[in-house]
Amino acid sequence: MSQATSSLSPAGSHSWLSAGKQLVPGLLLCGAITWVASDLAALPWFSSKGLSALTIAIVIGMLIGNTVYGWVQAPADAGVGLSKQKLLRLGIILYGLRLTFQDIGALGIHGVLIDAIVLTSTFVLAQWLGKRWLGLDPRTAILVGAGSSICGAAAVLATAPVAKARADDVAVAVATVVVFGTIGTFLYPAFYQWNLAAQWLPLPESTYGLWVGSTVHEVAQVVAAGEAISSSAADMAVVAKMVRVMMLAPFLIILSAWLARHESVAPAAPGKPSIGSTADTEKKPLLARITIPWFALGFIAVAGIHSLGIIPQAALTAGVQLDNVLLTMAMAALGLTTHVRAVKAAGVKPLLLALILFVWLVGAGLALNSWL
Repeated sequence: MSQATSSLSPAGSHSWLSAGKQLVPGLLLCGAITWVASDLAALPWFSSKGLSALTIAIVIGMLIGNTVYGWVQAPADAGVGLSKQKLLRLGIILYGLRLTFQDIGALGIHGVLIDAIVLTSTFVLAQWLGKRWLGLDPRTAILVGAGSSICGAAAVLATAPVAKARADDVAVAVATVVVFGTIGTFLYPAFYQWNLAAQWLPLPESTYGLWVGSTVHEVAQVVAAGEAISSSAADMAVVAKMVRVMMLAPFLIILSAWLARHESVAPAAPGKPSIGSTADTEKKPLLARITIPWFALGFIAVAGIHSLGIIPQAALTAGVQLDNVLLTMAMAALGLTTHVRAVKAAGVKPLLLALILFVWLVGAGLALNSWL
Protein backbone atom coordinates (compact mmCIF):
# COMPACT_ATOMS: atom_id res chain seq x y z
CA MET A 1 0.00 0.00 0.00
CA SER A 2 1.34 3.41 -0.92
CA GLN A 3 2.10 6.12 1.58
CA ALA A 4 -0.73 8.31 0.24
CA THR A 5 -3.20 5.45 0.66
CA SER A 6 -2.04 4.66 4.17
CA SER A 7 -2.51 8.29 5.18
CA LEU A 8 -6.20 7.94 4.31
CA SER A 9 -6.62 4.67 6.21
CA PRO A 10 -8.58 4.44 9.46
CA ALA A 11 -5.30 4.36 11.36
CA GLY A 12 -4.19 7.58 9.67
CA SER A 13 -7.52 9.23 10.37
CA HIS A 14 -7.27 8.15 13.99
CA SER A 15 -3.84 9.80 14.31
CA TRP A 16 -5.22 13.06 12.92
CA LEU A 17 -8.13 12.94 15.37
CA SER A 18 -5.77 12.19 18.24
CA ALA A 19 -3.53 15.13 17.31
CA GLY A 20 -6.57 17.39 17.04
CA LYS A 21 -7.82 16.37 20.47
CA GLN A 22 -4.47 17.29 21.98
CA LEU A 23 -4.90 20.85 20.71
CA VAL A 24 -8.40 21.40 22.11
CA PRO A 25 -7.63 22.12 25.82
CA GLY A 26 -5.00 24.75 25.08
CA LEU A 27 -7.05 26.39 22.33
CA LEU A 28 -10.08 26.54 24.63
CA LEU A 29 -7.99 28.14 27.38
CA CYS A 30 -6.52 30.76 25.03
CA GLY A 31 -10.00 31.32 23.58
CA ALA A 32 -11.49 31.89 27.02
CA ILE A 33 -8.80 34.45 27.88
CA THR A 34 -9.42 36.14 24.51
CA TRP A 35 -13.15 36.38 25.21
CA VAL A 36 -12.60 37.96 28.65
CA ALA A 37 -9.90 40.34 27.34
CA SER A 38 -12.09 41.46 24.42
CA ASP A 39 -15.02 42.18 26.71
CA LEU A 40 -12.82 44.17 29.10
CA ALA A 41 -11.24 46.14 26.23
CA ALA A 42 -14.72 47.21 25.12
CA LEU A 43 -15.44 48.82 28.50
CA PRO A 44 -15.07 52.63 28.54
CA TRP A 45 -12.45 52.65 31.31
CA PHE A 46 -10.08 50.42 29.36
CA SER A 47 -10.76 51.86 25.89
CA SER A 48 -10.28 55.44 27.10
CA LYS A 49 -6.77 54.51 28.22
CA GLY A 50 -5.85 52.84 24.95
CA LEU A 51 -5.66 49.37 26.51
CA SER A 52 -6.46 46.90 23.75
CA ALA A 53 -7.49 43.27 24.03
CA LEU A 54 -3.90 42.31 23.16
CA THR A 55 -2.37 43.98 26.19
CA ILE A 56 -5.14 42.80 28.51
CA ALA A 57 -4.80 39.21 27.26
CA ILE A 58 -1.11 39.00 28.07
CA VAL A 59 -1.75 40.32 31.58
CA ILE A 60 -4.50 37.75 32.18
CA GLY A 61 -2.32 35.05 30.65
CA MET A 62 0.59 35.93 32.94
CA LEU A 63 -1.66 35.91 36.00
CA ILE A 64 -2.90 32.42 35.13
CA GLY A 65 0.49 31.24 33.89
CA ASN A 66 2.18 32.11 37.17
CA THR A 67 -0.53 30.66 39.42
CA VAL A 68 -2.79 27.80 38.32
CA TYR A 69 -1.55 27.01 34.81
CA GLY A 70 0.81 24.33 36.12
CA TRP A 71 -2.21 22.17 36.98
CA VAL A 72 -3.37 22.03 33.36
CA GLN A 73 -0.11 22.64 31.50
CA ALA A 74 0.35 19.04 30.32
CA PRO A 75 -2.96 18.76 28.40
CA ALA A 76 -2.98 22.44 27.35
CA ASP A 77 0.62 22.75 26.17
CA ALA A 78 0.03 21.67 22.54
CA GLY A 79 -2.84 24.11 21.92
CA VAL A 80 -1.03 26.97 23.66
CA GLY A 81 2.03 26.32 21.50
CA LEU A 82 -0.10 26.38 18.35
CA SER A 83 -1.63 29.71 19.40
CA LYS A 84 1.77 31.23 20.13
CA GLN A 85 3.27 30.19 16.79
CA LYS A 86 0.92 29.27 13.92
CA LEU A 87 -2.05 31.44 14.93
CA LEU A 88 0.31 34.37 15.52
CA ARG A 89 1.68 34.19 11.98
CA LEU A 90 -1.81 33.89 10.51
CA GLY A 91 -2.86 36.90 12.57
CA ILE A 92 0.02 38.99 11.19
CA ILE A 93 -0.98 38.00 7.64
CA LEU A 94 -4.61 39.02 8.20
CA TYR A 95 -3.44 42.31 9.72
CA GLY A 96 -3.14 43.44 6.11
CA LEU A 97 -6.93 43.69 6.00
CA ARG A 98 -6.64 46.91 8.01
CA LEU A 99 -4.48 48.63 5.40
CA THR A 100 -4.58 49.74 1.79
CA PHE A 101 -1.92 51.19 -0.43
CA GLN A 102 -4.28 54.14 -0.87
CA ASP A 103 -3.49 55.07 2.75
CA ILE A 104 -0.02 56.02 1.57
CA GLY A 105 -1.45 58.41 -1.02
CA ALA A 106 -3.80 59.95 1.53
CA LEU A 107 -0.92 60.64 3.92
CA GLY A 108 1.34 62.26 1.33
CA ILE A 109 5.05 61.91 0.72
CA HIS A 110 5.98 64.04 3.73
CA GLY A 111 3.91 61.85 6.05
CA VAL A 112 5.47 58.66 4.68
CA LEU A 113 8.92 60.23 5.05
CA ILE A 114 8.23 61.14 8.67
CA ASP A 115 7.08 57.58 9.44
CA ALA A 116 10.19 56.13 7.79
CA ILE A 117 12.57 58.47 9.62
CA VAL A 118 10.89 57.85 12.97
CA LEU A 119 10.95 54.06 12.48
CA THR A 120 14.57 53.88 11.32
CA SER A 121 16.03 56.32 13.84
CA THR A 122 14.18 54.76 16.79
CA PHE A 123 15.20 51.21 15.95
CA VAL A 124 18.85 52.12 15.29
CA LEU A 125 18.95 54.09 18.55
CA ALA A 126 17.52 51.07 20.39
CA GLN A 127 20.27 48.81 19.06
CA TRP A 128 23.07 51.24 19.86
CA LEU A 129 21.86 52.07 23.36
CA GLY A 130 20.56 48.61 24.21
CA LYS A 131 23.60 46.57 23.27
CA ARG A 132 26.52 48.97 23.64
CA TRP A 133 25.46 51.17 26.53
CA LEU A 134 23.01 49.07 28.56
CA GLY A 135 24.48 45.67 27.71
CA LEU A 136 21.11 44.09 26.97
CA ASP A 137 20.62 40.72 25.34
CA PRO A 138 20.47 41.46 21.58
CA ARG A 139 17.02 39.90 21.29
CA THR A 140 15.59 42.15 23.98
CA ALA A 141 17.04 45.25 22.30
CA ILE A 142 15.59 44.16 18.96
CA LEU A 143 12.11 43.53 20.36
CA VAL A 144 11.95 46.72 22.46
CA GLY A 145 13.15 48.68 19.43
CA ALA A 146 10.57 47.06 17.14
CA GLY A 147 7.72 47.65 19.57
CA SER A 148 8.64 51.30 20.07
CA SER A 149 9.38 52.11 16.44
CA ILE A 150 6.53 50.37 14.59
CA CYS A 151 3.28 49.21 16.17
CA GLY A 152 3.67 48.03 19.71
CA ALA A 153 2.74 44.50 20.73
CA ALA A 154 1.92 43.37 17.19
CA ALA A 155 5.41 44.39 16.01
CA VAL A 156 7.01 42.61 18.97
CA LEU A 157 5.09 39.43 18.15
CA ALA A 158 5.94 39.64 14.45
CA THR A 159 9.63 40.30 15.12
CA ALA A 160 10.06 37.51 17.67
CA PRO A 161 10.28 34.61 15.15
CA VAL A 162 12.81 36.50 13.02
CA ALA A 163 14.94 37.32 16.07
CA LYS A 164 14.50 33.78 17.46
CA ALA A 165 13.35 35.32 20.72
CA ARG A 166 12.01 33.49 23.76
CA ALA A 167 8.63 34.07 25.40
CA ASP A 168 10.36 35.90 28.26
CA ASP A 169 12.03 38.33 25.84
CA VAL A 170 8.69 39.03 24.18
CA ALA A 171 6.92 39.57 27.50
CA VAL A 172 9.51 42.12 28.62
CA ALA A 173 9.21 44.03 25.34
CA VAL A 174 5.41 44.00 25.42
CA ALA A 175 5.50 45.28 29.00
CA THR A 176 7.49 48.34 27.89
CA VAL A 177 4.96 49.00 25.12
CA VAL A 178 2.08 48.86 27.59
CA VAL A 179 3.77 51.16 30.11
CA PHE A 180 4.98 53.94 27.82
CA GLY A 181 2.18 53.65 25.28
CA THR A 182 -0.31 54.21 28.09
CA ILE A 183 1.67 57.19 29.38
CA GLY A 184 1.65 58.61 25.85
CA THR A 185 -2.13 58.27 25.64
CA PHE A 186 -2.41 60.91 28.38
CA LEU A 187 0.73 62.94 27.70
CA TYR A 188 0.08 63.81 24.04
CA PRO A 189 -3.40 65.37 24.54
CA ALA A 190 -2.17 67.16 27.67
CA PHE A 191 0.78 68.65 25.77
CA TYR A 192 -1.55 69.75 22.97
CA GLN A 193 -3.74 71.65 25.45
CA TRP A 194 -0.72 73.19 27.20
CA ASN A 195 0.71 74.27 23.86
CA LEU A 196 -2.66 75.69 22.79
CA ALA A 197 -2.75 77.86 25.89
CA ALA A 198 0.92 78.90 25.87
CA GLN A 199 1.43 79.03 22.07
CA TRP A 200 4.89 77.48 22.26
CA LEU A 201 4.69 75.87 18.81
CA PRO A 202 2.36 76.08 15.82
CA LEU A 203 0.56 72.74 16.24
CA PRO A 204 -2.67 72.46 14.22
CA GLU A 205 -4.84 69.38 14.67
CA SER A 206 -3.55 67.79 11.46
CA THR A 207 0.07 68.09 12.63
CA TYR A 208 -0.89 66.80 16.05
CA GLY A 209 -2.57 63.77 14.47
CA LEU A 210 0.49 63.06 12.33
CA TRP A 211 2.71 63.39 15.40
CA VAL A 212 0.58 60.92 17.34
CA GLY A 213 0.33 58.42 14.49
CA SER A 214 4.05 58.47 13.73
CA THR A 215 5.23 58.06 17.34
CA VAL A 216 2.67 56.41 19.66
CA HIS A 217 3.11 52.67 20.13
CA GLU A 218 -0.23 50.82 19.80
CA VAL A 219 -3.06 51.40 17.32
CA ALA A 220 -5.57 51.55 20.18
CA GLN A 221 -3.40 54.12 21.96
CA VAL A 222 -3.20 56.20 18.78
CA VAL A 223 -7.00 56.23 18.51
CA ALA A 224 -7.37 57.24 22.17
CA ALA A 225 -4.80 60.04 21.94
CA GLY A 226 -6.31 61.35 18.69
CA GLU A 227 -9.93 61.24 19.81
CA ALA A 228 -8.98 63.18 22.95
CA ILE A 229 -8.53 66.24 20.70
CA SER A 230 -10.94 65.76 17.78
CA SER A 231 -12.22 63.25 15.25
CA SER A 232 -10.18 64.90 12.47
CA ALA A 233 -7.01 64.57 14.54
CA ALA A 234 -7.86 60.94 15.17
CA ASP A 235 -8.40 60.29 11.45
CA MET A 236 -4.99 61.72 10.56
CA ALA A 237 -3.37 59.82 13.43
CA VAL A 238 -4.85 56.49 12.33
CA VAL A 239 -3.79 56.94 8.69
CA ALA A 240 -0.23 57.83 9.77
CA LYS A 241 -0.20 54.83 12.08
CA MET A 242 -1.47 52.46 9.39
CA VAL A 243 1.26 53.55 6.99
CA ARG A 244 3.76 52.97 9.80
CA VAL A 245 2.30 49.49 10.33
CA MET A 246 2.65 48.79 6.60
CA MET A 247 6.39 49.28 7.01
CA LEU A 248 6.47 46.21 9.27
CA ALA A 249 6.90 43.76 6.39
CA PRO A 250 9.94 45.38 4.73
CA PHE A 251 11.37 45.96 8.21
CA LEU A 252 11.21 42.22 8.98
CA ILE A 253 12.85 41.28 5.69
CA ILE A 254 15.68 43.80 6.19
CA LEU A 255 16.08 42.70 9.82
CA SER A 256 16.37 39.06 8.77
CA ALA A 257 19.12 39.91 6.28
CA TRP A 258 20.90 42.07 8.88
CA LEU A 259 20.80 39.30 11.49
CA ALA A 260 22.09 36.77 8.98
CA ARG A 261 25.05 39.03 8.21
CA HIS A 262 25.83 39.81 11.86
CA GLU A 263 24.71 36.60 13.58
CA SER A 264 28.21 35.71 14.74
CA VAL A 265 28.33 38.85 16.91
CA ALA A 266 24.92 38.38 18.57
CA PRO A 267 25.52 35.90 21.44
CA ALA A 268 22.86 35.25 24.02
CA ALA A 269 23.44 34.98 27.72
CA PRO A 270 25.35 31.88 28.87
CA GLY A 271 23.26 28.74 28.76
CA LYS A 272 20.51 30.31 26.64
CA PRO A 273 19.71 29.93 22.93
CA SER A 274 21.43 32.43 20.68
CA ILE A 275 20.30 34.46 17.69
CA GLY A 276 23.52 33.41 16.04
CA SER A 277 24.65 29.99 14.94
CA THR A 278 27.59 27.69 15.03
CA ALA A 279 30.76 28.08 13.02
CA ASP A 280 29.35 25.71 10.40
CA THR A 281 26.39 28.00 9.89
CA GLU A 282 28.70 31.00 9.53
CA LYS A 283 30.32 29.30 6.54
CA LYS A 284 27.02 29.26 4.63
CA PRO A 285 26.35 31.97 2.01
CA LEU A 286 24.47 35.01 3.27
CA LEU A 287 21.28 34.19 1.34
CA ALA A 288 21.23 30.69 2.85
CA ARG A 289 21.32 32.17 6.35
CA ILE A 290 18.47 34.65 5.86
CA THR A 291 15.25 33.59 7.56
CA ILE A 292 12.51 34.66 5.16
CA PRO A 293 9.52 35.85 7.21
CA TRP A 294 6.90 34.45 4.82
CA PHE A 295 4.10 35.75 7.00
CA ALA A 296 5.40 39.28 6.33
CA LEU A 297 5.08 38.68 2.60
CA GLY A 298 1.58 37.36 3.22
CA PHE A 299 0.84 40.56 5.11
CA ILE A 300 1.81 42.62 2.04
CA ALA A 301 -0.20 40.35 -0.26
CA VAL A 302 -3.36 40.69 1.84
CA ALA A 303 -2.93 44.47 2.03
CA GLY A 304 -2.55 44.51 -1.76
CA ILE A 305 -5.75 42.51 -2.28
CA HIS A 306 -7.54 44.82 0.13
CA SER A 307 -6.28 47.80 -1.87
CA LEU A 308 -8.08 46.50 -4.97
CA GLY A 309 -11.43 46.95 -3.26
CA ILE A 310 -12.66 43.51 -4.25
CA ILE A 311 -13.27 42.19 -0.74
CA PRO A 312 -16.94 42.55 0.30
CA GLN A 313 -17.43 44.70 3.36
CA ALA A 314 -19.00 41.85 5.32
CA ALA A 315 -16.01 39.62 4.60
CA LEU A 316 -13.61 42.44 5.48
CA THR A 317 -15.31 43.03 8.81
CA ALA A 318 -15.30 39.32 9.59
CA GLY A 319 -11.63 39.06 8.62
CA VAL A 320 -10.61 41.91 10.92
CA GLN A 321 -12.61 40.36 13.77
CA LEU A 322 -10.95 37.01 13.15
CA ASP A 323 -7.57 38.72 13.12
CA ASN A 324 -8.30 40.32 16.49
CA VAL A 325 -9.13 36.89 17.88
CA LEU A 326 -5.99 35.25 16.49
CA LEU A 327 -3.62 37.95 17.76
CA THR A 328 -5.31 38.06 21.16
CA MET A 329 -5.06 34.27 21.47
CA ALA A 330 -1.35 34.54 20.63
CA MET A 331 -0.90 37.13 23.38
CA ALA A 332 -2.82 34.94 25.82
CA ALA A 333 -0.55 32.00 24.98
CA LEU A 334 2.49 34.21 25.41
CA GLY A 335 1.31 35.26 28.86
CA LEU A 336 0.63 31.66 29.88
CA THR A 337 4.19 30.65 29.06
CA THR A 338 5.90 33.66 30.62
CA HIS A 339 7.25 33.41 34.16
CA VAL A 340 7.43 36.50 36.33
CA ARG A 341 10.84 35.48 37.64
CA ALA A 342 12.23 35.64 34.11
CA VAL A 343 10.76 39.13 33.59
CA LYS A 344 12.24 40.24 36.92
CA ALA A 345 15.58 38.79 35.89
CA ALA A 346 15.62 41.18 32.94
CA GLY A 347 15.87 44.03 35.45
CA VAL A 348 15.24 47.71 34.86
CA LYS A 349 17.44 48.01 31.76
CA PRO A 350 14.67 47.18 29.22
CA LEU A 351 12.42 49.77 30.88
CA LEU A 352 15.25 52.31 30.84
CA LEU A 353 15.81 51.66 27.13
CA ALA A 354 12.08 52.00 26.46
CA LEU A 355 11.99 55.25 28.46
CA ILE A 356 14.82 56.76 26.40
CA LEU A 357 13.11 55.68 23.19
CA PHE A 358 9.83 57.18 24.42
CA VAL A 359 11.52 60.52 25.12
CA TRP A 360 13.08 60.33 21.65
CA LEU A 361 9.72 59.60 20.02
CA VAL A 362 7.99 62.47 21.80
CA GLY A 363 10.73 65.07 21.34
CA ALA A 364 12.29 64.19 18.00
CA GLY A 365 8.89 63.23 16.60
CA LEU A 366 7.42 66.59 17.51
CA ALA A 367 10.39 68.46 16.03
CA LEU A 368 10.27 66.40 12.84
CA ASN A 369 6.52 66.85 12.35
CA SER A 370 6.70 70.58 13.09
CA TRP A 371 9.60 71.04 10.65
CA LEU A 372 8.17 69.01 7.76
